[in-house]
Amino acid sequence: MEVDILEFTVPAENNKTLFVWDIQPSHSEAQIYVCQNSALNPQGFYALIKFYSAAQAAKAQQQTDGRPLLQSCPLKVRLSSKHSSSFLSDSSRPLSHARCLELANYCLGFNGWTSDIITLKELTNEEEAEEEHEVGGRWMRLKFGCLLQLSFPYHRQTTRAAAVVEDCFTCTAPDLLLQKRCKLQRMVREQALVNAFAPVLLVLLGNGKVLVELKQTSEQFLPDETEGLLQVKVSSWSEFAADEEEAVKEEWDLTVS
Repeated sequence: MEVDILEFTVPAENNKTLFVWDIQPSHSEAQIYVCQNSALNPQGFYALIKFYSAAQAAKAQQQTDGRPLLQSCPLKVRLSSKHSSSFLSDSSRPLSHARCLELANYCLGFNGWTSDIITLKELTNEEEAEEEHEVGGRWMRLKFGCLLQLSFPYHRQTTRAAAVVEDCFTCTAPDLLLQKRCKLQRMVREQALVNAFAPVLLVLLGNGKVLVELKQTSEQFLPDETEGLLQVKVSSWSEFAADEEEAVKEEWDLTVS
């Protein structure tokens, strides 16, 4: 039976990436997300399409190679053969919050998993919370922590994860402080969920069934191990801004019609 294993990490393997070229210049970069050929190559575009599933990537390559699709001349579609370190640098980077939701909902359904916040609290050190700024504003540091439980009721699997985020800024108005608090609370919840999905493996069987397994990692929290102090990575505001920008730019197909 054919088996495909999906992880909640950015796809970087060659067997999950399609290289498409011979895209005619009649399409602009605004119409489809593509990259322009270098000056040494004929005028036109190329594209890299990432898939979560190696099996779906192979199926897409077979169904699209040599067909015109969006243009008059046929496209060339191949599985990627890149070996550069820059291309493989994302091999262990977790998916963004939006991509985690997309993948989990597609494979398991909206009722196939649940998340529950165990605790969410402000961890700001009062001694460092605020200082007078040179130009009259207040320099402030906010920090929030969250412990979250992720459950898969139909598969009897449960895992927990924690996250801490912080931001330093100059507060020039009371409403700015409120906005920062709300945003950081949302960010820490999202990061905790991303961390909880990190050990999750989705096993896709050839008969259409999906199994959920958990990788055993040194950073994984079990329900009876989270009563005391948790040591987690602290994330800055700038890391979340970069993830949100990338989530908008990248387009990953889940399946082929």
